[in-house]
Amino acid sequence: MTRISFIHTGAVVIPTIAELAARHLPGVEAHHLLDDKIVADLGRDAEGTGVRERLLDLGRAARAAGADAIMFSCSSISGYAAGLADELGVPVLRIDEAMADEAIGAGARIAVIATLPTTLAPTAALLRERAELAARSPELHEVIVAGAFEAVSGGDRARHDELVGAAIVEWAAQADVVVLAQASMAGAAATVSVDVPVLTSPELGVRRAAEVLARG
Repeated sequence: MTRISFIHTGAVVIPTIAELAARHLPGVEAHHLLDDKIVADLGRDAEGTGVRERLLDLGRAARAAGADAIMFSCSSISGYAAGLADELGVPVLRIDEAMADEAIGAGARIAVIATLPTTLAPTAALLRERAELAARSPELHEVIVAGAFEAVSGGDRARHDELVGAAIVEWAAQADVVVLAQASMAGAAATVSVDVPVLTSPELGVRRAAEVLARG
């Protein structure tokens, strides 16, 4: 059976990814690996805490378990994907790449909302990378939602969603499309209604994985 390994930096997204994999990857076995300290270590000292080496070790574990492809479920680590793919010998996918491509096609003004700087920076970099490939030059607005990460870290998901929802409403009035930089923010999008697309990475990313696996 074909297997895809998801590498996570937070346990909160695993049920969402598992449900999406069951829906969009029929006949594919989903395997989950977690290092829940990577985001904190990225913010402190990525090189000194060996983030790349840890991701490579997780990738090797995935390969040893029979993974035909690997997907990073966290935007904070997406920048490591290309280099590790060469070493691991299988596709290493970024869950936010499909979201970035859709955002680039949705309009010239893109608001990128995150709850952590360590996620905002790589998501903005990915958008610029995909825009360059598409020969476009969007106007990016990079937004940190103060207090939202602290709220969800403390177990207050409702407060997190309230803060993120308010940011979505504010920036939807100023942009052509709103991008939520973290997979864990997807639930907040359902709490508000706005007149522009609000893009989240989990479903778009898993659907992109299905396309890659279908191509063999």
